[in-house]
Amino acid sequence: MPSAFELILCTCPDKDTAKKLAHLLISKNLAACVNILPGIISVYSWEGQIESVSEYLLLIKSSKENYSAIEITLFKHHPYEIPEIIALPIDHGLPEYLDWMTTCLSTN
Repeated sequence: MPSAFELILCTCPDKDTAKKLAHLLISKNLAACVNILPGIISVYSWEGQIESVSEYLLLIKSSKENYSAIEITLFKHHPYEIPEIIALPIDHGLPEYLDWMTTCLSTN
């Protein structure tokens, strides 16, 4: 049976942006939990140049059903021209945690 949950990754340029986006997703009941990981280094190609920047990574736990709304919200409020928004299925998890996620997201 396919999972109903996803882990969505989104990088942010700074702590304030990461906290703002995390709070926005939680306040709209689009995510059950958002972890903010500081101090990641992203290396990527942008407009013909190799960039290396310090960023914050959002780990957004939500349902597949909420993905479109999360993508729209992040894209609208994110300072990057093309923000990283990538979803991975959550295939397994502690049943009690997944039940808690369902409870958090059911108020949507």
